[in-house]
Amino acid sequence: MTAVAHPAVPRRQLPAVLAVLVVLGMAVSVWGSKDRTTWFLETVWVLVGLPLLVFTHRRFPLTSLLYCLLAFHALVLMVGGHYTYAQVPLGDWVRDAFGLDRNPYDRFGHLMQGFVPAVLVRELLSRTSPLRGSRWLAPLTVCACLAFSAVFEMLEWLAAVAGGHSADAFLATQGDVWDTQWDMFCALIGATVSVLVLSRAHDRQLDRLGVTRSCGGAGSTAG
Repeated sequence: MTAVAHPAVPRRQLPAVLAVLVVLGMAVSVWGSKDRTTWFLETVWVLVGLPLLVFTHRRFPLTSLLYCLLAFHALVLMVGGHYTYAQVPLGDWVRDAFGLDRNPYDRFGHLMQGFVPAVLVRELLSRTSPLRGSRWLAPLTVCACLAFSAVFEMLEWLAAVAGGHSADAFLATQGDVWDTQWDMFCALIGATVSVLVLSRAHDRQLDRLGVTRSCGGAGSTAG
């Protein structure tokens, strides 16, 4: 009896544990950050997303895979916000080790901007539309992530127009005139890899949530 119940306990506790870790990470990230405005712009998605996930957890619980990916993405954003993307020490090490022209942490951040939202979009489409099991689920997921990346680039452009030179740390272009195109390409690659690599594991977790595979109606969650 206990052997059957035990594996479910960590899954129920996982969202709360991850939420606490993200809150602690936010506190560490803002402490001593290089620029508070840049920190806010980089982490605003966490500031908005975390309360939303907390308030909807009981009515619309997500898969453990998605919760973990969202927490990791939050960590990526918090590191970028603390140092600014162009000055993250790990990125400097990679640049020096491989003889790159720029700190690549920004590229990694945009890969994650496709990789993690792909699972989020896939889960929302699987559970709120008839697309679960459809051949259109994968391409529409990738297209949605690319569209979000394009919107994000327009928001960066708006920030640059409004903030002038003060937005340089947020944009992290590092002198690359093709930075916007590279950012969207990285998000496209991240979303494509995510769909190819994680779809089977994601489907198994959706099955455990009680999401139907039928193409005839929207999925639902148990409990």
